[in-house]
Amino acid sequence: MSLLLFAATTAAKAPASSHVLPPSAVPVTAPVVPQIVPQSWFASHVPWLTHGIAGIFVLAALGLIFLLAIQTTKQEGLTGSIGGRVESAYRGRLGAEEQLKRLTGVVAVVFVVSAFVLSLTGI
Repeated sequence: MSLLLFAATTAAKAPASSHVLPPSAVPVTAPVVPQIVPQSWFASHVPWLTHGIAGIFVLAALGLIFLLAIQTTKQEGLTGSIGGRVESAYRGRLGAEEQLKRLTGVVAVVFVVSAFVLSLTGI
């Protein structure tokens, strides 16, 4: 309380030549304008292409997650490494597991290529 009283009495007794500026002389700061991030040529001229590639990227990511989740693991253990598997040189129809493995590889390549192209476009 005594500190407030002291501040009030010293402010009232301040000489007229104090360093208080009149309201018209107070500098006014300019409003802050948000900066626009520069886009790449692709992002500004062909946004449908970059967004289409981004859509392919997301679909490939979801497809890869799904395909990897439904695949079975090959845990043959010691019997598979000693005995080996019998495979013929003749390549007939692929089974469901082999088709699933091939599809997973294709989706993985699409995922990596679309990620690379997206990194080049700059979106």
